This record gives sequence, C-alpha cells and structure tokens, in this order.
Amino acid sequence: MSYSDSDSSSYGGDYKNFRQITRDRLLYEMLRSAKTGDSKSTWKVLIMDKLTVKIMSWSCKMADITEEGVSLVEDIYRRRQPLPSMDAIYFIQPSKENVMMFLSDMSGRSPLYKKAFVFFSSPISRELVAQVKRDSTVLPRIGALREMNLEYFPIDSQGFITDNERALEDLFGDDENTRRGDACLNVMATRIATVLASLREFPFVRYRAAKSLDVNTMTTFRDLIPTKLAAGIWNCLAKYKQSIPNFPQTETCELLILDRSIDQIAPIIHEWTYDAMCHDLLSMEGNKYVHEVPSKTGGAPEKKEVMLEDHDPVWLELRHAHIADASERLHEKMTNFVSKNKAAQMQQRDGSELSTRDLQKMVQALPQYSEQIDKLSLHVEIAAKINRIIREMGLRELGQLEQDLVFGDAGMKEVIKFLTAKEDGTREHKLRLLMILAAIYPEKFEGEKGLNLMKLAKLPMDDMNAVNNMRLLGGATEHKKSTMSSFSLKFDMHKKKRAARKERTSEEETWQLSRFYPMIEELIEKLCKGELPKEDYPCMNDPSPSFHGTSQVLSSNPTSAAHSMRSRRTPTWARPRNSDDGYSSDSVLRHASSDLKKLGNRIFVFIVGGATRSELRVCHKLTTKLRREVVLGSSSLDDPPQFITKLKMLTAHELSLDDLQI
Repeated sequence: MSYSDSDSSSYGGDYKNFRQITRDRLLYEMLRSAKTGDSKSTWKVLIMDKLTVKIMSWSCKMADITEEGVSLVEDIYRRRQPLPSMDAIYFIQPSKENVMMFLSDMSGRSPLYKKAFVFFSSPISRELVAQVKRDSTVLPRIGALREMNLEYFPIDSQGFITDNERALEDLFGDDENTRRGDACLNVMATRIATVLASLREFPFVRYRAAKSLDVNTMTTFRDLIPTKLAAGIWNCLAKYKQSIPNFPQTETCELLILDRSIDQIAPIIHEWTYDAMCHDLLSMEGNKYVHEVPSKTGGAPEKKEVMLEDHDPVWLELRHAHIADASERLHEKMTNFVSKNKAAQMQQRDGSELSTRDLQKMVQALPQYSEQIDKLSLHVEIAAKINRIIREMGLRELGQLEQDLVFGDAGMKEVIKFLTAKEDGTREHKLRLLMILAAIYPEKFEGEKGLNLMKLAKLPMDDMNAVNNMRLLGGATEHKKSTMSSFSLKFDMHKKKRAARKERTSEEETWQLSRFYPMIEELIEKLCKGELPKEDYPCMNDPSPSFHGTSQVLSSNPTSAAHSMRSRRTPTWARPRNSDDGYSSDSVLRHASSDLKKLGNRIFVFIVGGATRSELRVCHKLTTKLRREVVLGSSSLDDPPQFITKLKMLTAHELSLDDLQI
C-alpha cells in the first residue's frame, strides 16, 4: 500500500490545525490524486460506505467535493446505475463485504465504471489484497489501491471521536463478554492510530494504570481498559513505522489514554459556557438548531435550520464564553451596530436605553440587513432563550449547589434541604444533583440510604439505576472507601466536608458558577511539566530523559506573570468581557493564530467512554496556556442527557473475569 506523506508533525511544515489537515488529505491527497496519471475523465463518481460518508461529512462540504471533480456520491450498498464512461473513487473501510462489492462492480465484461481509484480508511489485510489481485479482469481497471489511514471524525479544530457510541456499554457493562469489549477496543485503537498517521506523529504513549494491582483485589476488565487500548495503539504504530514512508521513527508528541472513571462529575454537572448551555438546555440535534424567522410573505413564521459550527464567526468567538459574558457581548455588538447606523438612531427617538431584543428588531428592519446581522440576531435569540430557561428552572441556585458540593462547601445536609424546598424541580436536574453526590459520597447510596434519597427527590427506580451504575465507572464502593486519599478526592483542612476538586488559586479571577474544572485540566498540566506519576501513568515507550528536557522547554511560557495566592473572591455572575484567560475561543485565536509555528509538541488526550464539552474547552484553553496544541479524542462526545441514558444501559452486577487475558 502506498501512502502520500503530509508534513504535519510537530516538527515541521506550515501549521494547520487538526481539522484542516484531515480536510486537505481527503480533498487533495485522495480526490485530487485521482485526476493524475492516465485518468482524463473530468467528472467522477465517489462511492462510500456508511462510516466513510460520516468521515467525509465531518470534514468537507459538498461544494468542496464537487470542486475536486466529483459529480455524484453513491452508497456502495445501494443498487447503482452503470456509468461505464466515468471513473470511480472508492473511499471504503477494508472489510471483506466492501471488497466483495468493489470486485462485483468492476469485474467481468461490463464493469459499472471505466476505472477505479480505491482508498481504504484503515489498513487492509494481506488476504483481501491477494483476493483483489487474483481477479485478472479487475486488476487492469484499478487506477490506485491505497490505504488512506483516515478513520476518525474531526468534530472540532482540536477534537475527534472514533464513533464508538456503545463503548460505555461494551466496556463498563456488567456482563462478562470480554470478546465484545476487546473488539470495541481494537476498533478504537485502529482509529486512534489513523489520527497519528494523518498528522505524521509518533507519540510517547502514556496510560492510566490499573487501579487495583494488589494481591487482595482482583483486577477486572474495566481496570485494564486504558492498558489494553495503549497496547492496541502501540501495535498499530509499530506496523506504521514499517509500512508508511517517512513515518517518524522517534517520538514527536505525547498521547495520554484515560477512561471515564477519572472524572465522573464532568459529564453531569451544569457547564455554564455558551456552547455547553446550547447543547444541554436546547433541543438540538447534534450541532443543528431550529428556530423561527419572520415569513417574507407576511404569513406565519417559518422554521429555519442553522448549524452552530466554526464557519459562524459569532459562534466561534462566543462558544467558550460564560453565558452571562456571551449575553453581554451580544448586546454590545448590537449596540455598536445601531450606534454606527443613522437609520437605527432615528428610530430611537426618546434616547432611552434599549434592550437587546429592541435592538434586534431595529437591526432586522434596516435595509442593510445582511448575513452578518442575521447571524448576530440568531445568537441574540439563542442567548435570550437560554437565559429564560435558567431563570424559569432556577438553575443558578442548582448550579451553585453543584459546585459547592464539588469543592467541599456543601454536603448531604444542603442537598436534602434543596430537594425538600424544590419539590417541583425537573426530574433530570434532581437526578444530576444526586449523581454528583454519589460520585463524592458513594457510601450515602448504600442500601436503604439510596432509596430514601430517591424517594425524597421523587425519582423512579429507572433513575436509581443511573446512580447505582456510577460505581461501574469508579470501582466498587468498598474499594472507594479504602482509597479516599486517591487522586479523585481532595481534602482541605479548613473544610469539614469532602471535596472532589481543590481550588485553583492560580486562576486570576472567578465568576459565579465557573469554579468547576474537568480533571483532565490538572492531568494535562502535570503531563506537560513532566510531573505525571510514572507508577499511575506508565509509558509504553520507556522514554529517554532527553525528551522530558525538551518537554519542559516547550511547555514553558515566558509571558505568564506570577499569580498571587490570594483567597477566592466573592464570585460574580460574569467575568469582565476583556477577560483573557484562554477560556473563550477568541482568546485562543488571538494568541495562537499569530505564532502557531512556535507551538511545541502536540499533546493528544483520549478518553474512553465519552468526552464532554467542558473537556474540549479545556483543550483550547491549555493550547494557549501551555503553547502546545492539545487535541482531545474520545469514543463519543456526550451532553449530560446522552451520558445519563448510556449510564442507565449498564447494569449493576460486578464483573467476574477469571479467564481475563492481557
């Protein structure tokens, strides 16, 4: 198999972000390469399977594909019209079924297409290559037969998923089907390896070690998930070093493999950034938001679908901002537009201060109403809707209690008081509160105690399953009791209550409801400083000391000023709009875009069992802070309702894996 090399590792070439590299490989390395050689056809057919269609749609628009000479996109499993005068590009998984379909298309006297350029999303077995070569009628009709090594979904400029939506169930469930678990990890390992192949990166592979390797406690399959995945990735990389021309032979980056057990709170706590609030509180389908716009004919309002993605500059700027900060910035943008427009000023006759909604109506009435203002108006509407939901559902009070629980400022007493006073609270919000409580105080949910709490919250047994199943992510309750001094739980001498996070005194300021940070923030910073404990996070490579010297230099930030260790301020609802702490994506863009070539080695973090939007935000923030591009990968990206549904699908029996093979 041939491989067209892209110079995109940490050490060379013009900087392109993760998603841009993926897009370029699909458009230029794959589609455009089919134009060369003896292929003179202007238009081609692109044939894909269900998985590769998703890969393509995450990276490219239809207009991009058409521009590269594709006039028709087809599903390999659908009956297709013969087009013997046209060439075909196959972008498919290297499965036996796909290869058989391809051979059926191109063999015999009447092939469906003139010539076939075949690109596999991941490495193909020798047996299947031999099967293709054995068909003498097909062989002369093949223009290319190559491994693209591109089998992942770039969901963000610094994020990807392997699309293992059932990973939580397959790996953390209570049945003893290790074969299914191993199959899931093998697919995951192959897809993660293709990310590294695309970026031409060879990493130091670090992973969370099994938690219970003492003689008294049996190591379960769940304990070994990161270990097994690290071994699978390592095997794939070993083959790449032999098969891919110019693949790095020495380490160029770091990869840290974790699973959902490292942070059970991040997937369920309310995250107060604009992006997270949109996906948590609004009925969105992926990134698609449906809203009503005035009818151009004067009739009833029309429904319009919009995608909240990177091509929207307002979204790009505000997505990682606190919701209150985002609302203020939107009001400011509307005010600025109106102040610069005389027609709008004439409508504001009495000189009184206008609400954001008034400004929105004013702008929409202007003849200069453009796509830019259309976008701005959309986000004003969304922010207003979110703020209304926050008020109506009393989410500020709930959010405050959630964060107080996490930082040890509240405990069982405060939760009971809240549940008693808020009997009309929504089922989902009460469940999430109890799940946070269970993550910090698992012993409070043993036997009758748990049932009494669920009765107080008026939650059905179905919801009790979600709480009970959290222990499948974090080990048995007995084990947790014996390891209360472990990394996940922190104690403060001045606080009587248990805390799941320690205060970040190095952060300059805090706004209300933004104290919480995902655990990966601490882990990535420790990794960058060379402070991640080897016994807890071993390395597959057994790295040499010289790399850690490089890591230290690359991670240093000469512009960071010393932070005062002052006590936490009284929180305010929103941080100042000129905040420059790297939380908001515009802050990231301001810093990173000017000198991207100066970024150090990439850091990849992969979380088995689903990642959160707060964890993706942290990767953007740390890219600026550490001067190293941090890329987050996971089996899926889950918003709280999705994660809770997946958790309910697990059952509550412990694994017994006597025949476990490592």
